[in-house]
Amino acid sequence: MLGDLLLWCAAAAGTICIVLVILAATSQITLILFRTGSMAPTIPAGSVAVVQRVPAEEVEVGDVVTVDRPGELPVTHRVTAVEPGAAEDERMLTLRGDANAAEDPVAYPVSSVRTVLFAVPGAAAVVVALGDPVVLAVLTIAATALVVWAFWPRTPRRAPVRTEGS
Repeated sequence: MLGDLLLWCAAAAGTICIVLVILAATSQITLILFRTGSMAPTIPAGSVAVVQRVPAEEVEVGDVVTVDRPGELPVTHRVTAVEPGAAEDERMLTLRGDANAAEDPVAYPVSSVRTVLFAVPGAAAVVVALGDPVVLAVLTIAATALVVWAFWPRTPRRAPVRTEGS
């Protein structure tokens, strides 16, 4: 009984993971881990944000976006100004972290950005742990053991032996 319940839970979790991977791949959704508190209190350090790539034309003042910077780490801040760029699909974004007193020193030329859909405070430690080879090995062994246990041949239970006169 417990084995069936665990197997169903594992199957449901696996199905959910497959659906999420397909949605993420087709919708250009990724995760961003926050190391600094420049977006606090909205997105504190140690948070994980779910972000989606969108064209720069869709960005508006007030959006929280992640901008890729060549040769540097990406920056995730709130948009304070949007100006036309050199190309038709390019925009110049002025950004500022919610915890920062001033805007970023330069405007960022972008043709696409990743907008923050939502953030989960404190989840970065879990995501980092799931990338640890030891944790992955333990999870793999546990999942394998559950599948083997669920499909292991069982001896049929014997019916009670009836004696004469009972």
